[in-house]
Amino acid sequence: MSGQVTDPLRPSEVVDLLAQLRDRGPLVQCITNSVVTGFTANVLLALGAAPAMVDNLEEATVFAGVADAVLLNVGTITPPVGETMLATAEAARAAGTPWVLDPVAVGGLPLRDRVAAALVPLAPSVIRANASEVISLAGLDGGGRGVDSTAGAEAALEPARALCERTGGVVAVSGPVDHIVSATGVRTISNGTPMMTKVTGVGCALGAMTAAFTACAPAADAAFAATAVWTIAAEVAAERSAGPGSFAVEILDALHGLGAEQLARLR
Repeated sequence: MSGQVTDPLRPSEVVDLLAQLRDRGPLVQCITNSVVTGFTANVLLALGAAPAMVDNLEEATVFAGVADAVLLNVGTITPPVGETMLATAEAARAAGTPWVLDPVAVGGLPLRDRVAAALVPLAPSVIRANASEVISLAGLDGGGRGVDSTAGAEAALEPARALCERTGGVVAVSGPVDHIVSATGVRTISNGTPMMTKVTGVGCALGAMTAAFTACAPAADAAFAATAVWTIAAEVAAERSAGPGSFAVEILDALHGLGAEQLARLR
């Protein structure tokens, strides 16, 4: 696998992918954590996708064959939810439905560590995580602090490449500079704002957006476009808001209205 930095998508290409998503309105099944369910659904609606929070074992595996994409987020996992996630990933894989793994706070917490490790061989299209989570998921000591990363994104690049080799997919490493790691190299995005760390669910919502884009584009392009759209929407929202409360509202409005003018900020 090449570790070289490769050319990012151009703003016009991200605009085109966003237009394709809005035209299609992909149905995204989310088995996500209880803290962020409502915010995640609203983000998908603002993006132009259709959220479906189908998360019980009896229905989730059936729905994975109907949905355009699936998100599995282990943030508030319980044993029954873990069982549902594993069965859903199997069903998505069998149906050819792209799916995204968000291994929230893996590294030192036994249940989520076991479930996330069992999900990796089921070939997620994208793993979206912070640096500590990526390092831990690869079987190393990530040194995370709950949902927060204590490692820099650069330290996660080799573990991310190892995960790509195991899954055949893409790893999106979130941080002040985001890194999209794939079999062909690494793309970086430098957009965003510190305000994104002040509102619960911002990272988790990006996992759902990434899933939505996988319904419309190859995994590496999907992860890049989702990250670009979300971080630029956050910049716009930060300029309009007075603090975390208004930012949480403004980011939905910014996402809904995002277009070529704003996406020209991509860097």
